[in-house]
Amino acid sequence: MKKEQGIRALRSRQKNMTKITLDQIKKLRAKTKAGVMDCRQALRQAQGKLEEAERILKKWGIESASKRASRETHQGLIETYTHSDGKIVSVVELLCETEFVAKTDEFKRLAHELAMQVAAMKPKNISQLLKQPWIRDEKRTVDSLVKEAIGKIGENIVVRKITRFELGEE
Repeated sequence: MKKEQGIRALRSRQKNMTKITLDQIKKLRAKTKAGVMDCRQALRQAQGKLEEAERILKKWGIESASKRASRETHQGLIETYTHSDGKIVSVVELLCETEFVAKTDEFKRLAHELAMQVAAMKPKNISQLLKQPWIRDEKRTVDSLVKEAIGKIGENIVVRKITRFELGEE
């Protein structure tokens, strides 16, 4: 009797679970660059809804960023961006935990995006930079961009210095 009840309960749970396809996982991964298991888990939690799964992954990324905030950052790179035929130049020092991550395309892309942001939006300091709307998507802040990168990359990332030069500017 108990065995039959257990089997019925298991079948009921299986019916209620949304079937997640490999195609759904691939689409979510292509959009978010998150790991396969994270994509599968987010899709299950979102009952197969792609947009909801994206929001879940972003939330997880932000949560993991806050957990990593206390880790020391001694590696990284300095990225420069030149705009308007050399009349505007920005420099960003971006730090991470390991040299391996500093050499990844994802980290280099983030540094480049931040350098472009500094050139375009003229932040006076790092705090102001992080509060600005991101130039590619004004619904997001630069801080959220950095936190998402922390979630994807799995290391603490810190913007250490920013500088902007404009020809003729005092």
